[in-house]
Amino acid sequence: MARALNEGLRVAMEKDPTVLLMGEDIGRLGGVFRVTDGLQKDFGEARVFDTPLAESAIVGTAIGLAIRGYRPVCEIQFDGFIYPAYDQIVSQLAKIHARSKGSVPMPVTIRVPFGGGIGAVEHHSESPEAYFAHTAGLKVVTCSNPVDAHFMIQQAVASDDPVLFFEPKRRYWEKAEVDVAMTPGPLWQARVVREGSDATLLAYGPMVKTCLDAAAAAAENDGRSLEVVDLRTLSPLDFATVRESVRRTRRCVIVHEAPSNVGLGAEIAARLGEELYYEMEAPALRVTGFDTPYPPSRVEEDYLPDLDRILHAVDRSLAF
Repeated sequence: MARALNEGLRVAMEKDPTVLLMGEDIGRLGGVFRVTDGLQKDFGEARVFDTPLAESAIVGTAIGLAIRGYRPVCEIQFDGFIYPAYDQIVSQLAKIHARSKGSVPMPVTIRVPFGGGIGAVEHHSESPEAYFAHTAGLKVVTCSNPVDAHFMIQQAVASDDPVLFFEPKRRYWEKAEVDVAMTPGPLWQARVVREGSDATLLAYGPMVKTCLDAAAAAAENDGRSLEVVDLRTLSPLDFATVRESVRRTRRCVIVHEAPSNVGLGAEIAARLGEELYYEMEAPALRVTGFDTPYPPSRVEEDYLPDLDRILHAVDRSLAF
């Protein structure tokens, strides 16, 4: 996936000379996950440049560059370090386009490695996506596989709206063939990645693979047919695809690493209750991280949703 992102950024820079990359250690080092490896060498220090360790300044500078006609792509080195930039993102980046009555576009992409599962230290394994999905004016997306990573990053960079692009860091090493000649689907669209009839598993980012593994185990061990939907876009949420899947299976389990309290799962469950109350056979259930600060890495596997927790929720849904 890291290589697919790298190639996607390369294509975006080749197509548009106004695309600039900026962030901590993204130049000579190529980023801590090597997503920008080799890009400074090929495009120069004026288009791929290292910044001070100052997240608020990174986003603030990107806003200024966007106003001057550039298309900046920022890297926040780790999820837990995005909070110093929160004010710039929520108070300025999200609002300038609307405040200017559409006359000032904000084509800024902020790449954020997020989630756990790599044994990292404190502040390196968080899931802050709900903070930004709650903010009007921001688009929030996340990829779950190398093919989506390659195309979605290009679509995000080409967008005239500010995009928070969450990259599941424990999937950086996932491998897949990428047909660069294919035509990708729309950026703001969820996708059914495994068809099924007994229940729908809704997930995004790192949890999509976990749900696919759970669906395969349920089919092999229990003969159950679970549909898996990759949300891909968290804001705007493609609820039409979600509604169509759950209307067909009549049961739903929402899976994400972030805590459950006021998370995306709560929003989806509420909307399913409002729109499919008389069609569902069971309430929408959530399998999430716990409502605690992210734990030390030695116990993170107890925090993260796994096959057992997902399949237990499926059992509960089918028992209604």
